[in-house]
Amino acid sequence: MNRSFRTAVVGLGGIGSAALYWSAVTGEDVVGFEQFELFHSRGASQDHSRIIRLAQHEEPYASLAPAAYATWADVEEASGQRILTKTGGLVIEDVEARTGLDTGSRNIGGYTELFDRHGVEYELWDAARAAERFPQFRFKGTERILWQRDSAIVDAGRANAVHISLARAHGAAILERTPVRRLVPTPAGIEVVTDTETYLVDRVITAADAWTNRLLPDGARPFPLKVTQEQVTYYATPHLKRFSPENFPVFMWHGEHNFYGFPIYGEVATKLGEHLGGHEVTADSRTFEPDPVRRERQREFLAAHVPDFLGPELYTKTCLYTIPPDQHFILGPLETDPRVTVFVGAGHAFKFASLLGRILADVSASGTTPHPIGAFALDRPALTDPGFAARYHR
Repeated sequence: MNRSFRTAVVGLGGIGSAALYWSAVTGEDVVGFEQFELFHSRGASQDHSRIIRLAQHEEPYASLAPAAYATWADVEEASGQRILTKTGGLVIEDVEARTGLDTGSRNIGGYTELFDRHGVEYELWDAARAAERFPQFRFKGTERILWQRDSAIVDAGRANAVHISLARAHGAAILERTPVRRLVPTPAGIEVVTDTETYLVDRVITAADAWTNRLLPDGARPFPLKVTQEQVTYYATPHLKRFSPENFPVFMWHGEHNFYGFPIYGEVATKLGEHLGGHEVTADSRTFEPDPVRRERQREFLAAHVPDFLGPELYTKTCLYTIPPDQHFILGPLETDPRVTVFVGAGHAFKFASLLGRILADVSASGTTPHPIGAFALDRPALTDPGFAARYHR
């Protein structure tokens, strides 16, 4: 048996690195395990940019969004590093293209209802107003458009590195290239079994997404998770000034497909992705090879609606979404052993990453948090009822 720790964090991507930091900053004797090298690209947390926004269409996330911004500000203050770049953001809904689709609350009405409930300022634009403000776009006239000034870019790679560095500064031990093979509950604590050593800890936080079910202790019920391989493409647009963060916003376009885009950031290139466009894989079977069908679909969308965004393809990279049947996070202690706290990000967690790490540290240490997380409970029907109908809203 190797040395003991109070807390172990398994998986040091976006959420795990944050949980490691927020555990360490309280004085916890904490160790983090990463099965690959730090900042690897096999999961869901790397790359230059993610969108953070107050524009949420479901209450659990609208309630957390202001605290997510505040927590990133705390990390920026603690580190002296810039993590958020404010651009403002557009949500564009092509009403005609979405006729007949099950959109749930993922529509302009869903966003504005929660804005109004939470007192968030926003503007509703028609196509003419949007084209006047951002002439880079081409609209058909069948779109409803929402502008919210607080939307921003989260620098994902920098955020992960900052969390790791701050955790080290507060005494955290970090073991990379150290896969955890088993978690074994004992009366004395949880044994964290690796290929070379076994560590005894009081409690464990798992932030392993596509690898989550492999880490569950004996007797714990596996989660019904769908893993998909998603992709984003960078375009070396020649129109640099038009697509700088000062002149072009982050955006989401809800039409027949859901696209999201970024101004030039991280690379001298724009970036576009498609939400939930990928095929089902496992953590082992994913290929890292871009899907040419989606690549062409993105190019056709941009040619029609944001033509100058295009340029020679710099590269396309893939990542994994790990999605419960209701598309909500999984966050909480295992019923079979509350010393193990689990998190799964459902393909949309990074904007909340530092806040979620803080919540996980609190829940693991004390079983409580001041933040509303009831929708993410492990005993909800989406996770326990075999007959639950999966809802993947477009």
